[in-house]
Amino acid sequence: MNRTIGIILLVIGIAMLIWTGFTYTKKEKIVDAGPIQISADRQKTVNWPPYAGGILVIGGIILLVTSKKTT
Repeated sequence: MNRTIGIILLVIGIAMLIWTGFTYTKKEKIVDAGPIQISADRQKTVNWPPYAGGILVIGGIILLVTSKKTT
């Protein structure tokens, strides 16, 4: 089980180091006056620090190294 979690952490950590965030579009209402509605598309950005990916990579490596091998 620890080996699987270690691999998952390693993959997520590497992905976080490569892509430091993502952007998505959200539709927001600007004016809502009865039958008249005006909306606009707004871009939102989600970023995370690169050291978070590094911590996940290190944690994944530690779990892989310390996990018991079953044969």
